[in-house]
Amino acid sequence: MKVAVVMGGASPEHQVSLASGRGIAKAVEVLGHTAIPLVIDADGNWIDGQHEAIEILQACDVTIPALHGEGGEDGRLQGFLDQLQVPYVGSGVAASAVGLDKHLTKSVLTAHGIPVTPGVTLRGTDLTDTEAALQKLKLAGLDFPLFVKPANGGSSFGVTRATNLTTLLTAIADAAVLDPNVLVEREMAGREIDLAVLEFPDGRVETAPALEIHADPGQPFFNATAKYDSSATRFVVPAPLDPELALRLRRTAIEVFEVLGCAGLARVDFFVTSTGEAVVNEINTFPGFTPASQFPRMWAAAGLSYAEVVDTLIRTAVARG
Repeated sequence: MKVAVVMGGASPEHQVSLASGRGIAKAVEVLGHTAIPLVIDADGNWIDGQHEAIEILQACDVTIPALHGEGGEDGRLQGFLDQLQVPYVGSGVAASAVGLDKHLTKSVLTAHGIPVTPGVTLRGTDLTDTEAALQKLKLAGLDFPLFVKPANGGSSFGVTRATNLTTLLTAIADAAVLDPNVLVEREMAGREIDLAVLEFPDGRVETAPALEIHADPGQPFFNATAKYDSSATRFVVPAPLDPELALRLRRTAIEVFEVLGCAGLARVDFFVTSTGEAVVNEINTFPGFTPASQFPRMWAAAGLSYAEVVDTLIRTAVARG
């Protein structure tokens, strides 16, 4: 098959997407297909030109939109591909849009009785009116330490741990540069556990063994530096979990996937407290996909190689049409 691999994009995750796209394109070639890389530059322009890109996409059998963050993982590219009637890997417009928007994700999951990290969303005058923002946090029962992040985005860009009013106001201002909606959440003390969800061509949805993150102790939390640039960060897979907790996380991850209407793949991130409470932190509808990324690591622990995971994604997308 001819497989288009779209990568890059205008989000802060541009370089991460390029790395994911290159890894996927290499796997596509290993599988015996023809990989056709299509790069969107950091300003959001197709390097080959939009008209040329449309012709290439329509000439391919399937597209892998290996974009992370806004402009690619948020439903915009998926809608574009739907208009072109091009089969593609992963979730459609609605699930992609909701999945990237952390506020909407939490609202939908809460409505379905799925526990999420407690928090509030600040927008409009909340971002500049300190008293209004503090009142909103007080009503929600939120106190320091807090995590502040853009409502749309990933790779920990724009995420800050705030321990007092000064750091909170700075964090809100920094996050607001990246997104007009800013999420302020309670710090969850406990373990960070990820689940990889994969849809198979016959419609089955499965999870790989869970992964536990042990972030670089030299960093304040699992930030972008700890994620991409630190040799001190460790990913333990399979995560040491008792059978009951492992089953609960697996069932919840699949429920999140299905409630949000996802397709193809997703990574669901949890916090597990010392009392065994598990809450959903977020979902990534197209998670980092380099050979060293968490998603492929988890499936490697299940016995699926990187190329085999890419093969499953392609075959599932083609089967779905």
